[in-house]
Amino acid sequence: MKYFVKNNDIVLYEYDSFVISQTLECGQCFRFNCIGPENYVVVAFGKVLNIYQIGDSIIFSNTTDDDFKNIWCRYFDFDRNYSEIKKSISENDEILTKAVEYAPGIRILNQERFECLISFIISQNNRIPMIKKVIENISRKYGKYIDTFEDVEYYAFPTPEELAQADEAGLMECKTGFRAKYIIDAVLRVLKGEIKLDADDMSTDELRNMLMTIKGVGPKVADCTMMFSFGRCETFPTDVWVKRIMSELYFGGREASVKEIHQKADECFGEYAGYAQQYLFNYARQFKIGA
Repeated sequence: MKYFVKNNDIVLYEYDSFVISQTLECGQCFRFNCIGPENYVVVAFGKVLNIYQIGDSIIFSNTTDDDFKNIWCRYFDFDRNYSEIKKSISENDEILTKAVEYAPGIRILNQERFECLISFIISQNNRIPMIKKVIENISRKYGKYIDTFEDVEYYAFPTPEELAQADEAGLMECKTGFRAKYIIDAVLRVLKGEIKLDADDMSTDELRNMLMTIKGVGPKVADCTMMFSFGRCETFPTDVWVKRIMSELYFGGREASVKEIHQKADECFGEYAGYAQQYLFNYARQFKIGA
């Protein structure tokens, strides 16, 4: 990765495996707005970023060199060699080869942990446009104002302490539906220290079991939270959609159990299972495989 600073913008001119739309639109995050071709506004870690592509360069606008180094490099996972990962998971797998070739610019984001947890609680039985709307509603109601960009006001996702001010009725006003009680339980458990968001010393199984003590959090929500904010990319989040994809592509159309799918993912992709899941999920969703 190489970049320079020009007119208060960061210009990334040498980078590995990164297409803005492919990374943001693959279902792993929800705080973004597309304002043009390869031109997005991203809200993360209490900051508002405008990121867009001109030619072969990626421009990070409305930010600073310090924030680029300390926030956005890690958020977009720029210190990881994705060429090696893609080669590892696809060199002996024709299906993954096609999936990677279709969207070679997907990177796994490193999101703020509390926001990621609540976001995937909200994602249950929900469509992405509605998930985005609910998160935006919660941020506007309970979070702090950050900035106005192109006449749009942006708010930070609330901290656990801020969201603790919410009751079920207030969350229902944000269109959370049945998930309101799950959000409240998650907030209380985080504030009590029962859910440790700094639990980097836990094994992946221990971390999953801890997250699943929250009401309404099953393996899929726990695995998404671990993958997209704890860096546990050996996980393989499996919902109904992924189950259908894997059954269609790796089990000859036979309906496979979640246990069989996880065994297959571990066998085929090992420590890179989460990356494989993202390429497969995006590929199958676009071509309606398993629909």
